Amino acid sequence: MAKPESWRLELASYPEQIITQTRFQDLDPNGHLNNVAFAALFENARVRSMLRPMQHEQHRNGERTLIVSITINYLAEGSFPDDVTLATGVGVIGRSSWVIVQAMFQNGRCIATADSVIAMRNAQGAVSLPDDMRTWLMGRAAKPV
Repeated sequence: MAKPESWRLELASYPEQIITQTRFQDLDPNGHLNNVAFAALFENARVRSMLRPMQHEQHRNGERTLIVSITINYLAEGSFPDDVTLATGVGVIGRSSWVIVQAMFQNGRCIATADSVIAMRNAQGAVSLPDDMRTWLMGRAAKPV
């Protein structure tokens, strides 16, 4: 797995950030946040960030969004009880899909990044992103600082 581009390690590159508490139950036997906790923390921030597109697709006949893939890069150990800041933005936007790019920060350093590919589909297959949804996604682009 390639090392993330340097801009991905900067909090200011992402248009949305949320601070989340870590939990004791998130720890592995070595006392660090486990990989399941990383995935759950990224999922919570991703869903909060993408509520509008997910609600949008519910209003269109038979269309839905699906996660195609998720990649997590573990860059450093996380700890309890320190909070984490989850940063989220939109990366590449395709014809019927887009990439959500994220980073997790703790105590001022990036400890993980995640990329989630989301696709719009209906019963027949891929569906082009509606113009208003594409515009909304473009407004949430993650950018190098």
